[in-house]
Amino acid sequence: MNARPSAHPERDRVAAFFDLDKTVIAKSSALAFSKPFFAEGLITRRSVLQSSYAQFLFLLSGADHDQMERMRAHLTNMTAGWDVEQIRAIVAETLHDIVDPLIYAEAVDLIADHRARGHDVVIVSASGEEVVTPIATALGATHSTATRMVVEDGRYTGELEFYCYGDGKVEAMRELAASHGYDLTRCYAYSDSVTDLPMLAAVGHPTAVNPDRALRRAATENGWPVLSFSNPVSMRSRLHASPRSAAAAAAALLSGAAVVGAFTYGARRRKR
Repeated sequence: MNARPSAHPERDRVAAFFDLDKTVIAKSSALAFSKPFFAEGLITRRSVLQSSYAQFLFLLSGADHDQMERMRAHLTNMTAGWDVEQIRAIVAETLHDIVDPLIYAEAVDLIADHRARGHDVVIVSASGEEVVTPIATALGATHSTATRMVVEDGRYTGELEFYCYGDGKVEAMRELAASHGYDLTRCYAYSDSVTDLPMLAAVGHPTAVNPDRALRRAATENGWPVLSFSNPVSMRSRLHASPRSAAAAAAALLSGAAVVGAFTYGARRRKR
């Protein structure tokens, strides 16, 4: 979990918890890097095609519990034996080109609004922390929490240390609340999937974003707001936009990605 506990946290702070896939970015972050992984020889062409098909299904209908479990099993089996530093280097090198065009402009503005109101911003995702952490940093998030794989001798074993999914997300949110003094009854949460009902129910201000059918029904029954994000725009194209929040968010994305990419790429070249 990307978080440092405060020595004496206040007990009335507010955080906005954002799911990542289809809430902040328009695709599955876990599958978005399949092409650079293929280019580095980590996966086969067949795996790239399977990832593309999985992305299509994900965009078409979202992901229910069974689909998430199949995706989890597929990714953990596929990544067993991968070198952790190599994965971090690939993500850092390609983050700007792959993620930048996928970020919803509406999400960027909403994140900027929460920050302007003095709220912490937390990315909560079932994807691996090697992918989620740099994306969260580029977005200017205060903290992030994601799935962690077991690592031995610098390589993934194919087993999970922590699965940031379902009730696991709530567990991570409560740990952050205890460490940083968040009052969850005053906090916000945003997600697209019915699998995140526990996450949404854990805060006082839940909102469904691009909800699947089941989540839309639950939001209607509970009287939760529903937002539609449909405008993935490159942050580079927003540098000249007039709203200050958009420009600030764009600058944070570009500078964050540049710092992470330059540092990791340099380390990788030295290793080579």
